[in-house]
Amino acid sequence: MMQVPESWRSSLGGEMAEPYFSELDAFVAEQRAAGPVFPPEDEVFRALELTPLSSVKVLILGQDPYHGEGQAHGLCFSVRPGVKVPPSLRNIYKELEADVGCPVPSHGHLEHWGRQGVLLLNAVLTVRSAEANSHKDKGWERFTDAVIRVVNDQSERVVFVLWGGYAKKKARLVTASQHVVHTSAHPSPLSARNGFFGSKPFSVVNEALREAGRDPVDWCVPEL
Repeated sequence: MMQVPESWRSSLGGEMAEPYFSELDAFVAEQRAAGPVFPPEDEVFRALELTPLSSVKVLILGQDPYHGEGQAHGLCFSVRPGVKVPPSLRNIYKELEADVGCPVPSHGHLEHWGRQGVLLLNAVLTVRSAEANSHKDKGWERFTDAVIRVVNDQSERVVFVLWGGYAKKKARLVTASQHVVHTSAHPSPLSARNGFFGSKPFSVVNEALREAGRDPVDWCVPEL
């Protein structure tokens, strides 16, 4: 069975004991037996592995993994080193430069954020090759809603960054008053000009963290 990282297990172990998770596990195993599924099995929970629960101070929510060969590695919006930067991430980089002056890196690998407490969570954690949303409504959403609820239960402030209509619906899961929810249009080329560009998410997040006495994020992605 798929196993969440140790630092999350005490909080999420109950989910793994639920019948839906066994069904989800079996579904993903069947899909892998039938053809390519992304990300690889050992990277499905990479976001949780890279960002332990105790260190989470920002949660950025994506929808499902990139479905092209070699792209997805378990972090929303991020791709492996050497892979072409996808359009949504290119727009994120444009806003990053305009907002806080970070130079645009030549790659799309965002582990630098994850190591600082930015949980880069997709709502669905696996996908069939070349078929976007092919693993939706199979149980992943219930699991990642539980992740959001566990983060909501943390006593220190967390800033939840919800881009686009799908992500904004998850705001209902953020109920604790110490947290901050930042929403805008999605950074995809279809919607970035309808409210993502100019939304200044990176400076908004850091201001909210400083207000709560938490260290800001160094958003500038270093070259590899």
